[in-house]
Amino acid sequence: MPSGVARHLSSCSGLFVRLKPDGSSGLSTALRRSVRCSRTESKAPVIEARLQHFKGGAADMAKLRELEQKVELLGIDCEDPSRPGFYSNLFCPKCQGGQKVERSLSFHIVRSGEFAMWRCFRTECGWAGQMTEESLRLEPLSDKIIGYFAERKISEETLQRNGVKQLSGKQSAISFPYKRKGQLVGCKYRTVDKKFWQEKGTEKTLYGLDDISEADEIVIVEGEIDKLSLEEAGFINCASVPSGAPGKVSKKGLPSPDKDTAYQYLWNCKDYLDKASRIILATDSDAPGQALAEELAKRLGKQRWNSIGIVCVSATLLRLFTW
Repeated sequence: MPSGVARHLSSCSGLFVRLKPDGSSGLSTALRRSVRCSRTESKAPVIEARLQHFKGGAADMAKLRELEQKVELLGIDCEDPSRPGFYSNLFCPKCQGGQKVERSLSFHIVRSGEFAMWRCFRTECGWAGQMTEESLRLEPLSDKIIGYFAERKISEETLQRNGVKQLSGKQSAISFPYKRKGQLVGCKYRTVDKKFWQEKGTEKTLYGLDDISEADEIVIVEGEIDKLSLEEAGFINCASVPSGAPGKVSKKGLPSPDKDTAYQYLWNCKDYLDKASRIILATDSDAPGQALAEELAKRLGKQRWNSIGIVCVSATLLRLFTW
């Protein structure tokens, strides 16, 4: 470890650093993977300061602690109890602060304690998020939208189970919340006339990720409505790609995971996909759908086709066989 960094760490009161067991002191390895900073001082003064800035009662404090626990599930280490209304500079769990190991994540819990917001200010990362559906102005579906889904044989029960809502003030804008371990990590919108957009700066994942977390067999489809339709057909172990299908198969070589931006959602869900013994690619039967199946298969491991059990089948055909 550079002497300047070591001196800085050793000068921090009540702070200790645990290096790798082998005693190595490489900066990126030691700080990004093995260093855990723990405060040995009592947190009582911090908690007292938090109480002074947070006027809620015991119930509100319990809600705040629950919010902090949810944030920790996303990998954000608040270190000390957070103070609503104030900003903190933390280590980003996505980029780990880069080569300089910067505290690049600006983290903020609103003064009411209702939700949290964060953004990594490293241009190479930019990870951002908001904690609640209320902050995205989502509201229950109108009868019009429920009827729209009913025409497609998708029940209100399935919509509720998947948290489908609509954007407040835009009666035709359907919202599909993306969640990981029950926590909101992104949101995609579409109108009934097929205009699509997504929340910027949020984590890219598969839609329905929690439905495949323990599945041995996984079905991957081309869109959120396809996922809901297959659930009606009895396939709960189904997830959708977030960005639809490409126009054609790329002729370029497969990029490294950190540069594979169009399919970053696959790499972000790698732990879920690696556990599956069989993956069914149920994309559409048109040219873009087949191109998507080809691109997914390349990244899931075409060289392991037999061992991983990748199967390509039309989503429409799959629905017909089950209804």
